[in-house]
Amino acid sequence: MKKQLIIFDLDGTLLNTLDDLADSTNIMLKHFNYPARTKEEVRNFVGNGVAKLIERAIPDGRNNPKFEDCLNMFKQIYPKNMYNKTAPYPHIIEMLETLKINGYKTAVVSNKFDLAVKDLCKNYFPNLIDFASGENEAGGIKKKPAPDTVLNVLKFFGLENSDAIYVGDSEVDIQTAKNCGMECISVIWGFKDKEFLINNGAKIIADKPSQITHFLDD
Repeated sequence: MKKQLIIFDLDGTLLNTLDDLADSTNIMLKHFNYPARTKEEVRNFVGNGVAKLIERAIPDGRNNPKFEDCLNMFKQIYPKNMYNKTAPYPHIIEMLETLKINGYKTAVVSNKFDLAVKDLCKNYFPNLIDFASGENEAGGIKKKPAPDTVLNVLKFFGLENSDAIYVGDSEVDIQTAKNCGMECISVIWGFKDKEFLINNGAKIIADKPSQITHFLDD
């Protein structure tokens, strides 16, 4: 599996962001007097961008007349809380360092809003991520599983899809890789379990971060 570029999802793949996402969601819900959500509910709400998270979390979703207000409040709350409990998964740093030593280029493509993605990568992975990109549909770039964000990364590095592999923890990542015509490594330490991923088309499964480098060396 000879590749030059490893493209990672962020939430559930490199960073365990679930507690801060759940806490921020519930701060927003409490402000609007809506019922709180459990961490497991929020786990199933994430993966398709912040707007979809809010749609799933509030009563009546996008039909709720306060949907935009809820979304805007979450975008104000989350950056203030995204470093409270968030941390890299065990051995992620070592894995990224090994990739760097072995000459791989690294990127992050996430459906989290762009500013948060860039800030999180800068703070948790300084000098380990070469390019980070979040959701920017306002700029005309469709979010995952559309191929747009990944294709932008390939263009940035001047590479073809065959030169890269995508690593993620969800069905969105599997579909993104498929839509980009590239292979996908699915990880099971994140927001979705192994059975779910297999049922959604996962072909290569990593049980721990070190397996990613082993797959690439094979």
